[in-house]
Amino acid sequence: MQNNLVFIIVIMAILTYLTRIGSLIILRFTGIPTWLEKIMKYIPTAILTSLIVPSLLLPKGYIDLTLNNHYLIAGIVAIIIAIKKDNIILVISSSMTVILALNWLEGVL
Repeated sequence: MQNNLVFIIVIMAILTYLTRIGSLIILRFTGIPTWLEKIMKYIPTAILTSLIVPSLLLPKGYIDLTLNNHYLIAGIVAIIIAIKKDNIILVISSSMTVILALNWLEGVL
């Protein structure tokens, strides 16, 4: 069992390395096309959006757009502060404060 696990890990590491080095070798000689470079600028935003939006809208497994969805309210607060201020620490701390306060208020009431 242990030998199979080590074998699988080594093979997956080699395959991961080959897929990454292959594109680097090809792009080294040809360069990155301008159209691809423009598209790649949007990849981090698209990935973060695809990770964050489901957790804000679907915290219980179904769409919850009510005031009982604390994640959505904290997310809206984070968006508003991020638009107005350019300070990631402020955005994170304020949205965490909002969600903690809402959870505390829910427990008290």
